[in-house]
Amino acid sequence: MPKILIIDDNPDIIETLELFLKDIGYEVISASSGDKGLNLAIQEKPNLIILDAMMETADSGFQVARQLKGNQNYKDIPIIMLTGLKEQTGFDFKKEARNETWLPVDDYCDKPVILDELNVKIETLLKNK
Repeated sequence: MPKILIIDDNPDIIETLELFLKDIGYEVISASSGDKGLNLAIQEKPNLIILDAMMETADSGFQVARQLKGNQNYKDIPIIMLTGLKEQTGFDFKKEARNETWLPVDDYCDKPVILDELNVKIETLLKNK
């Protein structure tokens, strides 16, 4: 059973994703901050990470992604970044943020999250891992 780590500062999002992912057969662990999530990723080495873009600071999700992808031991863990920026500002990660140095994640998912779309992204990334 693949293990998925959710890192998000919104408890409602964590709860929703946990229920959905557990219901479809994933083991799920979660953290409510970038620092806690980074530590949990190092301890647990999940099969995939769902990471909020903005938590304690506007770039905390970005920092977590860079630290994990910059480490030889964790760089192959797929990361899906959740972001509400498109809805709030019109910034489209899919078009504008595909720079692996600036933001080394494997895929993006806009908030509000459409669970079936997220599941397709998860399945695709886990198959290609």
